[in-house]
Amino acid sequence: DAIPSADQIRITTSLKSQRGSVWTKNKSIFEYWEVEVTFRVTGRGRIGADGLAIWFTEEQGLEGPVFGAADEWNGVGIFFDSFDNDGKKNNPGVIVVGNNGKLLYDHQNDGSTQALASCQRDFRNKPYPVRVKITYYQKTLTVLINNGFTPDKEDYEFCAKVEDMVLPSQGYFGISAATGGLADDHDVLSFLTFQLTEPGKEVPTPGAEIPQKDKEKYQEEFEHFQQELDKKKEEFQKEHPDVQGQPGKTTCAFFLSADDLFETVSDRELRQIFEGQNRIHLEIKQLNRQLDMILDEQRRYVSAVTDEIAKRGAVFPGQQGQVSQQEIETVVKTQEEVIRQVNEIRNSVADTLRLISGAQHPGSAAGVYETTQHFNDIKEHLHVVKRDIEHLVQRNMPSNEKSKCPDLPPFPSCLSTVHFFIFVAVQTVLFIGYIMYR
Repeated sequence: DAIPSADQIRITTSLKSQRGSVWTKNKSIFEYWEVEVTFRVTGRGRIGADGLAIWFTEEQGLEGPVFGAADEWNGVGIFFDSFDNDGKKNNPGVIVVGNNGKLLYDHQNDGSTQALASCQRDFRNKPYPVRVKITYYQKTLTVLINNGFTPDKEDYEFCAKVEDMVLPSQGYFGISAATGGLADDHDVLSFLTFQLTEPGKEVPTPGAEIPQKDKEKYQEEFEHFQQELDKKKEEFQKEHPDVQGQPGKTTCAFFLSADDLFETVSDRELRQIFEGQNRIHLEIKQLNRQLDMILDEQRRYVSAVTDEIAKRGAVFPGQQGQVSQQEIETVVKTQEEVIRQVNEIRNSVADTLRLISGAQHPGSAAGVYETTQHFNDIKEHLHVVKRDIEHLVQRNMPSNEKSKCPDLPPFPSCLSTVHFFIFVAVQTVLFIGYIMYR
């Protein structure tokens, strides 16, 4: 059911019981590799089904029950599962499942009994395409994901990692998708494959990896395609003689419909909501990084104070040393309380990020209300974080270093007395003239 077009491939349309897949024609001979996949999963419902899968298998799984591809595969599949089959409310999620060609996929439990690694990410209905980077290097598989909240293409977050994973030395790359009782559009915008080599090793030339017969075959196919393209251009120019000389502009305008030229009210509101979520997401990530820095500083401080306690206990035995040790222990307890508060703030930030990730497509009045509630919750969390940070700074700042608000300098007079009277006189004359005119 896959539908290719000029800029993307729709693996499945938003219709029930659809299956589709795309596979490489030739096996990859890379020992270590990395793939970058860009896709969109969009649907009108609050939940979707079934999901999308990225494959590296010994044989092509052209069609089957596992997200549109064959079961009992030999290799690895990275599943983007939209539907919660086991009812544990852990979907949408990303699941890494390996297989030696003998296992049947556990659909009822969403593959949780066979998962080598997983993470919970919402990849549906995002303002920007979702990007996934999968790296296999020295028997370690790593999955990074860009949730599609920001236009930054390199804004990847860690998702999953599997060590000591043995994959076939040669295999096919593929991507598949399927729908069930619920349906989403699964669109793939790009699938880039890279070969990874160890430092110091010579990288083989691309031409050396392709046999001469295959080169001639590809060249012949390219020439045939070029001839067909030239024929199509000539036919188009004959049918549209008035637009000759502007083939580029004509082609672009030819495929634009009236719906593409204008933005509806609902689309504009949706875009504004996504832009607001994008800004909040960036601000919270920056705040989270700052909290990590504060937490590291406090931990280093506690470690230094603990070392100082040990040194003073060894150098100054007796009553005087005990008093000093009690004071230092009080400081340590205070710093531990600071660390606890910072951890609570981090948990609050994590909850806020989960709220943002859970915001769904506001296609109806209920969706708009739900999105508004999400924004209200985010606002309350941000106020709590701000208050806790201010309290934390005031509590830990020494008394002799507490900042004082500087006295404001006297404001200069913007209007002299002479100018004021002149202004009043002019206004009076204008007012009298207006009355006489009426």
